[in-house]
Amino acid sequence: MFLSGCITALATPFSGAGDLDLDAWRALLSQQLRGGVQGVVVAGSTGEAATLSEDEYAQLIRAAVEQIGDQVPVLAGTGQSGTARTIAQTRLAAAAGAHAALVVTPPYVRPTQAGLVAHYRAVAEQGGLPVVLYNVPGRTGCDLLPETVAELAAHPGIIGIKEAVADPTRMQALLPLRTEAFAVLGGDDASACRALLAGADGLISVGANALPGAYRRLCDLARAGDAARADAWDAQLAEFHAFFGIESNPIPVKALLQRAGIGQGLRLPLLPLSAAHTGLADRLAARRAVLEEQSSREPLAA
Repeated sequence: MFLSGCITALATPFSGAGDLDLDAWRALLSQQLRGGVQGVVVAGSTGEAATLSEDEYAQLIRAAVEQIGDQVPVLAGTGQSGTARTIAQTRLAAAAGAHAALVVTPPYVRPTQAGLVAHYRAVAEQGGLPVVLYNVPGRTGCDLLPETVAELAAHPGIIGIKEAVADPTRMQALLPLRTEAFAVLGGDDASACRALLAGADGLISVGANALPGAYRRLCDLARAGDAARADAWDAQLAEFHAFFGIESNPIPVKALLQRAGIGQGLRLPLLPLSAAHTGLADRLAARRAVLEEQSSREPLAA
């Protein structure tokens, strides 16, 4: 499996009572396919994985695999703070039909780089799925350094990295590790255009939940090396990039999804979008429809 292009880190729709909304989930999956995304992540941090029961987690994966798994890869977020628990979660995802595991660095425990090597090797060898590394130190307190990634990239069960550090020097350090068996994927929407123009294989995107066609278009232009058009398209998305970080993820993107009729809310400790930002959300919801319509008129890259 080689991952590339626009991959959506899916939000998990809930009802107004806080229950899992599988009808809205299926609608979101259909919207993603119509927009042309090239993969999805189920139950990552954007999917509020920490609030899901094991049964809900498996239901989400099974429904995604049944609906779209023959068309795009379905990745499951399986990272936990301990290695044994991560292996168990990865096995659960494999049993539900996921194609690969997105494994964040262990939150809170802050292992050494040698500990991270041992952790990821154990998950790749015992979890039953190909592993995509995920580095987001702002959330986990743990930074997976490029030299450690280089050591892990040689493992046949580790197929890529989602790098959410936006510093361009970090991406430059990772890009030489790209091979036919190891993909380098951006994990930050705001810096994605720059990363893709520099040679990154794709983007795992939050914004693509609400604008799958627009983010697919950005990825196509940047991966083709069309810098002028990619930069122009990125400029149209700049206000969305900023909005999706205006409060903790996935609060803002779920506000746009709700305005599109998908899902009703979040689970504690997350709260709905603050009243101070609802006017902006209303305006961007209207703008979102325009950009998606415009994207639908553009041919997708092969």
